[in-house]
This record gives sequence, structure tokens and C-alpha cells, in this order.
Amino acid sequence: MHEENIELAIKVVVVGNGGVGKSSMIQRYCKGIYTNDYKKTIGVDFMERQIEINGEDIRIMLWDTAGQEEFDAITKAYYRGAQACVLAFSTTDKNSFDALWDWKRKVENECGIIPMVIVQNKIDLISCAVVTQDEVKSTALKLGCHLIRTSVKEDINVVQVFRYLASQCFDVMNLKANNTLLDSNKQYNQIQRKRDKRIALHSPAYSCSLKQNMKVKKCVI
Repeated sequence: MHEENIELAIKVVVVGNGGVGKSSMIQRYCKGIYTNDYKKTIGVDFMERQIEINGEDIRIMLWDTAGQEEFDAITKAYYRGAQACVLAFSTTDKNSFDALWDWKRKVENECGIIPMVIVQNKIDLISCAVVTQDEVKSTALKLGCHLIRTSVKEDINVVQVFRYLASQCFDVMNLKANNTLLDSNKQYNQIQRKRDKRIALHSPAYSCSLKQNMKVKKCVI
């Protein structure tokens, strides 16, 4: 489908309240490292990783956005052009769970409808959970998002999050490419029909047929 020299790139924004593990998730995925030290993201940060989906090389560009409200004006500008989104919350933070609706709305206000996944992080602390599994499933269903439970600390399901989004985006790109091809074929066929009609109008056979029809009409009159 794609030329060998064309690189596929997907912009993914990772959003959610501060302290849910967004930066740690991206570092774990891109660098394979984890640290317990929490450092608040100021504005946005950026990392990337190359993966393969269905035999295609895809570069995933991950934009780590600050979860604090004071950075909203900055981070919103970086949502634009995103093709996928991670909505992250913490198993031990009820406010981050309740805020999922707002985060989804903020991203869609800038990007429209794009593939999204809800990530419940820190499942290694499930004994301290402040939301039930049924609550999480219900919210994911209402928001129309796939749900993946992760532990960045224990490296559980982190890779699955971004492979899922990459696969969703790849399918969207294939669909758009196929629709574009169908539209192009339709336009080509319409042009061909018009061209054939013009050729027929100027052909000797058509002129002769037209004269004969005119003679018949005169006789009838």
C-alpha cells in the first residue's frame, strides 16, 4: 500500500491529571526505564519510538502534556494535529478518574474524533483502589473508549497501550486511502464517460444518424 521511502508517523497525546504516571509511562515505553521520583511536567515533553504494525514501520510521536490547569493554554496548542490520545488516570486518585470526561472533551475540541484509549495506571496498588472495576468499565463504555489497565512500575501492559492506538490509526489511514482511491476511480470514470460522449457527438456515425433522424421527422411532418 505504501511506498518504501514513505515513513508513517502518528502523533499521540497523553493527557490526564498530574501525578497519574503519564511521564513515567512514556519513559517506560520509549526508554525502558522507570523512576519513583515525581517531577511535574512543565507545559509539554516529547519522545518517540519506532514500531512495526502489519509489516509497516511506524514512528509513534508521544506528547506528554502537563496535567495542571495552569498549563491549559499551553498544552491545548499541542493537541492540534494529534491522531490518537491516551486518557490516563490513577487507581488511587478518584479526582483523576472523574476528570476523564473533561480531558476527552478538551482533546476533541481541538482534534475532533480520534482513536482514544483509557488507561487505568498503578494497578500494582489495586488494594488501595478508590474506584471499582465496574465503575471503570462503565465509564469507559459511556465514553466509547477501549480500556487498558497498566502498571508502569511493574511494566504491565504499557506496550499494549501504544500498539493498540497505532493499530487503530493504521486502520483509519488504510480506510482513508481506500476511500480516496474509490473517489479517484469514480471521478476518473465520470471524466471518461464525458469524454466518450464528446467523441461520440463528433463521430461520423453520429452525424449520419442525426441526419437520418431529421429526414424521418420531415417526412412525418
